[in-house]
Amino acid sequence: MQFLDRISVDPNIRFGKPCVRGTRITVGEVLGHLASGMPETELLANFPQLTHEDVLACLAYAAERERRTLSIPAA
Repeated sequence: MQFLDRISVDPNIRFGKPCVRGTRITVGEVLGHLASGMPETELLANFPQLTHEDVLACLAYAAERERRTLSIPAA
């Protein structure tokens, strides 16, 4: 996935949280704003260093992480 190339993890930046490459904006921050109902246009206005493709990269990162989540059935 090329979108995932836009996400970086560096232990020296934001304690190793996944960030949009070249920024200190975490994937969690982007997703949190969207989940709270903030329109993408407002998000991009508040964070002018982000692009639409960066937002898609955050969504792709979350989707890929969810796919890799191991579910353990209840006993």
